[in-house]
Amino acid sequence: MAKPVSVEVWNPNGKYRVISTKPMPGTRWINLLIEQGCRVEICTEKKTILSVEDIIALIGNKCDGVIGQLTEDWGDTLFAALSRAGGKAFSNMAVGYNNVDVNAANKYGVAVGNTPGVLTETTAELAASLSLSAARRIVEADEFMRAGLYDGWLPHLFVGNLLKGQTVGVIGAGRIGSAYARMMVEGFKMNLIYFDLYQATRLEKFVTAYGEFLKSNGEQPVYWKRASSMDEVLREADVISLHPVLDKTTYHLINKERLATMKKEAILVNCSRGPVVDEVALVEHLKQNPMFRVGLDVFEDEPFMKPGLAEMKNAIVVPHIASASKWTREGMATLAALNVLGKIKGYPIWGDPNQVAPFLNENAPPPAACPSIVNAKALGLPVSKL
Repeated sequence: MAKPVSVEVWNPNGKYRVISTKPMPGTRWINLLIEQGCRVEICTEKKTILSVEDIIALIGNKCDGVIGQLTEDWGDTLFAALSRAGGKAFSNMAVGYNNVDVNAANKYGVAVGNTPGVLTETTAELAASLSLSAARRIVEADEFMRAGLYDGWLPHLFVGNLLKGQTVGVIGAGRIGSAYARMMVEGFKMNLIYFDLYQATRLEKFVTAYGEFLKSNGEQPVYWKRASSMDEVLREADVISLHPVLDKTTYHLINKERLATMKKEAILVNCSRGPVVDEVALVEHLKQNPMFRVGLDVFEDEPFMKPGLAEMKNAIVVPHIASASKWTREGMATLAALNVLGKIKGYPIWGDPNQVAPFLNENAPPPAACPSIVNAKALGLPVSKL
């Protein structure tokens, strides 16, 4: 028998039982569920990552829907348990769903939600922050000061890289990659080289217009270039930010061979998915190239780092915080809750999961729709005409 898991209960007499496997930022998501007759149970267990057994205990014998986290293993076992309890809705509080076996969800008729459309600028901002921090060696300098080692200005103390006039490379110029590119081009007057299977027309127009603006004011214009391959970006760029999807074609996209083609003083940033980078090869490259720098928000075997990475002074590592702005995390919680609520209520699917502003407007009721259900087509769910 599963061990009981501690929970906080809201609206105990609610008709529909909705579980959240973790406390989430804000209270709007709770209130939206309660207003529609849901009993909300929030797991308060003092564990960072819940086991499958823990989540089965949370689901119990009756559960209409679950809001979960990307650290959880949502496969056949959990979807079977949710189905047995009468549940037909699950949502990650994340845009990614690599932790979810969507085929298993389809098998049990469970809708799988995610939360796109709310993370773009926040994630791009962190990638830009890591780029600047690595270029100017901010973390190293901060540690130096805190250790009491600073005894006066020196000409060579923490000399880093000037970004202005250098080339920023983007691999994957979708929403987040393009937002990051715009920040780096406009913020630091960098040139752009990007690789994507699809042409980023809006991004190209932006860089062209900004270049013309600079030229009209007597400054050096910026330029863009669409690379014919990822390797071209790696060879030519001074700062490279990774924004691809994770699949079998992008697993260890950055490996020993590709690292060797990059500039000796290049900066590599990854806020996408950890396994895109061969972390063992990266550690070795950092050891051999002390002026090569990296900023990582995600890791190959999260929450762990490969041996040696933590000791690298030329690596900045942060704990998967790309979406960690108050507005974004509260928005993610709201979208995840509305995915589950919408399926419980039989609402149709929102037509564009990347245009979610109506769901985030706190001054008006959200649309009667599920913001984003990734397996809607497989389950034959109707699309909203709103």
